[in-house]
Amino acid sequence: MIEPKLNYVPCPDITAAGDGQPGSHSAAGVRRMAYWEWNATGNPAHPHVVVCVHGLSRQGRDFDALARALAPHVRVICPDVAGRGRSDWLTDPSRYQVPQYAADMLVLLAHLHQATPLQTIDWVGTSMGGLIGMAVCGQPGLPLPVPVRRFVLNDVGPVIEWSALARIGEYVGQTGHFESLQHAADAMWAVSSHFGPHTPAQWLALCEHMVRPLPDGGVTLHYDPAIAEPFRALATLPPEAAQAGEAALWQLYDHISAQTLLVRGGESDLLSPSTAHAMGQRGPRARLVEFAGVGHAPTFVAPDQIAVVTDFLLGTENEGFA
Repeated sequence: MIEPKLNYVPCPDITAAGDGQPGSHSAAGVRRMAYWEWNATGNPAHPHVVVCVHGLSRQGRDFDALARALAPHVRVICPDVAGRGRSDWLTDPSRYQVPQYAADMLVLLAHLHQATPLQTIDWVGTSMGGLIGMAVCGQPGLPLPVPVRRFVLNDVGPVIEWSALARIGEYVGQTGHFESLQHAADAMWAVSSHFGPHTPAQWLALCEHMVRPLPDGGVTLHYDPAIAEPFRALATLPPEAAQAGEAALWQLYDHISAQTLLVRGGESDLLSPSTAHAMGQRGPRARLVEFAGVGHAPTFVAPDQIAVVTDFLLGTENEGFA
C-alpha cells in the first residue's frame, strides 16, 4: 500500500511579543510546518501537485484515501496547518487565523517550487482549508509559482452559518484525555457523526492520526487547544464586523480564476443551499455536487466522493467549463 513521506518546511514564527511590537519575530525565529507527500508517479520531481488542506481541528492525514487515489498520477501534498498534527504550535495564539495559514502555504509552495519547479497546482480545501484556499486563489497579486488551476471547495463558502460555528465552538479546544485510540475515536464520533456514514474501520483510520500519546499511556487530540481562542472570538463580533468579513470573503471568491468544484454535504449546517447556489452564479461559477446523508463535511473516504474529486482534478473534460 502506498504510504506518504513526512517532510517539514521552516516558516517564520511571528508573535505580538518579541520586541514588544505587533508582528515582531519571536526569539526562536522559525517554526516547522509538517506536510505529507504522496507520490507513486515514478517521478520524484513530478511537476503537477495537488495541495489538500484540512479543517479547523483536523490534520493532513485526513486525506489518505483521496491521496492514494491521486498519487499514481500527481504529487499530493497534505500539510498539517500550524498548531495541528506534526506542525509546531504558534507562540502567539491570536495568529491562529486564515491570513497566517495562507502565508504559510505560500512558504510551502515556494519551498516545493525551489526544489522541483511546479507547472500545475490544484487545491482541495475542506472547511477551513477551503477558506485558506480562497485567500490563496482570490488574491491575484500573491507570489504563487503558477496560478492554481483547479480548486475543490469542500463544504464552505463566503457565508458561514453562525449556528454551525456555535456547534463547533462547543468542542473545539477540548483535546481531552483518553485511555486509548478507540476511546478517542468514540468521543470524536459523538461530535462528528454529521460527517456521514463510515464503517468502524474507516472511522478508526481517520482518527488514528488525530491523537498523540501521553506519558501515562493515554492519548489526547493532536492539536494546540489555543486554536479555539480566535475561533471563539468570532462569536463576539458586532454585526457590522461580521458583515464586513462576509463581504471580504465574497471579494476573494469573486477573484478566483481557477476552475472550481463546490462539494456540499446535503445536510450541511455550515454551507447553506442558498449560498451554494449563489457561488454557482458569480465569481468562478462553481459547479456544485451534493452528497445526500452527509453534513459538514464530506471526508472523501467513500468511493463516490473520491471519484467526484479525482474526475474533476485528473479529467480533461472540465477545460473551459467555467
